[in-house]
Amino acid sequence: MVVESIGTTSLLRHSPVFGLHYSKDVGGKRKVVNFVKIPRTEFVGRKLVCSTSSRGEEVACPMRRMTLVKSQAMGLAQEAYSYKDEERLPRNFNYGSENDVDRKPGLWPPENKADNAALHNPLLRQERMGCGWLGAIFEWEGVLIEENPDLEKQAWLALSQEEGKSPPPNFITRRIEGMKNEQAISEVLCWSRDPSQLKRMASRKEEIYKALQGGIYRFRPGSQEFVNVLIHYKIPIALVSTRPRKTLESAIGVIGIEGVFSVIVTAEDVYRGKPDPEMYMYAAQLLQFLPERCIVFGNSNQTVEAAHDARMKCVAVASKHPVYELGAADLVVKRLDELSIVDLKNLADIDSPEFGEPELEMELEEEADPSSSSSVAFDDNFW
Repeated sequence: MVVESIGTTSLLRHSPVFGLHYSKDVGGKRKVVNFVKIPRTEFVGRKLVCSTSSRGEEVACPMRRMTLVKSQAMGLAQEAYSYKDEERLPRNFNYGSENDVDRKPGLWPPENKADNAALHNPLLRQERMGCGWLGAIFEWEGVLIEENPDLEKQAWLALSQEEGKSPPPNFITRRIEGMKNEQAISEVLCWSRDPSQLKRMASRKEEIYKALQGGIYRFRPGSQEFVNVLIHYKIPIALVSTRPRKTLESAIGVIGIEGVFSVIVTAEDVYRGKPDPEMYMYAAQLLQFLPERCIVFGNSNQTVEAAHDARMKCVAVASKHPVYELGAADLVVKRLDELSIVDLKNLADIDSPEFGEPELEMELEEEADPSSSSSVAFDDNFW
């Protein structure tokens, strides 16, 4: 304790005084005891008086010493609240998506979930952190190919007649848009909860729809051109649909775009359809992309809701809904060829959540008007 006190007072420009003191122990022997005396300080007028002896011998210090004392004390306070060097520059430089440790504010570089330290090529790491590193997730009907919404309603009405169920009204058929057949039958229509019956009715509904559709598929205007642009820029493309895989693969073969999609997610791959984000999250996982760097292309508000729940951006195609009903999407277009690669890069720009929230700017408070009645005046002579 004596050593720490000496160190502290020495930093504050107090000189400790050493001395000797003679005393006797219990046996009456005389022994020498070392002591340390710390000078006392007090204010007298405009001078700082340092006293080191018990008899009141005083040494007058100039006012300049007070400034030095203040500066030394401020330096000690700053050191006490500053971070350690090893905390300022952590030993682990892996800022990948698996690093969820809270970092202190003011550290550099900022955390970027898109970075991957396992990539030893710095050019690949830089490209990955740029806004050009993105993936596209497309829906099938109404986005890439033409869709007839009436066929879906007719398929449900035909199935209800075969099963002896009451036909679903229009608001119910709108609600089950984008859902898996099993999910719609058990949760919305409430026709059955038996897994075998659900599978049988879901398969029968798809057979009815396929018969009504006739196996005729054609691109929507501008869709094929936009897909070619994505292929040119080497942007990976995923396809998601609640149709069975066999139906989807045969449709892809009919219009001749085999090998375009890096990932295909169908009804067999997920448990729930829209508005649950499961399909989109699984597609992003297969693409090995962050959800924040994936852009979903759909044509309904259920798609917009699911994409935003998955932390993805959404481009809505006004194919069966008017533009004003799709205002919740990040972009709304009538044709896909209205988009450019720059539009997609702007959606995947640095405003994404992986770069953290922007710093809030402090607003300066307006000074109160001294002439106002609510202001309080202070007398300088009071102090």
